[in-house]
Amino acid sequence: MAETKYGKKWSEDETILAFYYYCQIPFGKIHKTNPEIMHIASILGRTPSSVVLKMGNLGHFDPELQKRNVSGLSNASKTDKEVVTRFFDDWEELTFRAKTIEAALLNESVQEIVELPVGEDREHMVRTRVNQQFFRTAVLSSYRQCCCITGLNIAPLLIASHIKPWAVCKPGTERTNPRNGLCLNALHDKAFDKGLITVLPDFTVRVSSKVTSCVNSDGAAFLAKYDKQPITLPEKFAPNREYLEYHNDVVFCP
Repeated sequence: MAETKYGKKWSEDETILAFYYYCQIPFGKIHKTNPEIMHIASILGRTPSSVVLKMGNLGHFDPELQKRNVSGLSNASKTDKEVVTRFFDDWEELTFRAKTIEAALLNESVQEIVELPVGEDREHMVRTRVNQQFFRTAVLSSYRQCCCITGLNIAPLLIASHIKPWAVCKPGTERTNPRNGLCLNALHDKAFDKGLITVLPDFTVRVSSKVTSCVNSDGAAFLAKYDKQPITLPEKFAPNREYLEYHNDVVFCP
């Protein structure tokens, strides 16, 4: 689609939508030929190059990049800073606001774009669906679609695992926070959920004695082989230390 907003300043709503997708696209794929970037550009009525530049400007204020001394682009605006600052710890509001903006641009309802079943049009159902979609996509893309313990990259077997369990998370700041997630394969996800393995704040794996004592089990041996091994860290949204400590102290069974 040809750009219809050439030379026009990005609005706050457009910037929010760009940030929403920035959080879900790996750094290496933020380029103008990426079909997802092209799709976002089409929704916004801008060129893919314009979207790439905007995401680069948003990266200038990304706390995760700043920790790694990566500066992003230098032409960031006041609006860019305000959007990143406002939503970086308010993920649930970001996802709902972004999908509402996207629906308006597409002249559709939020319920239509998140594909809710017929009749399920309540706001909390919409929020739940968009939060789940955002969390999974943001976590898996940050880990480059690979299990952070084993390196397995078979998409149907990968799960965005909550570090601090969803049931005890604070709404808004923890449930949808990508820093509360690990990309794990289905087996390690289940073991993590049941406290049979954990990840320490130094990003190394620990395996429960309940596993290591099962010496004649091939499955247990597969889990145990990663004890004390480092996980592969994500491109962005590194696991939050407080969430890891919660899992170590409350969920893990030494």
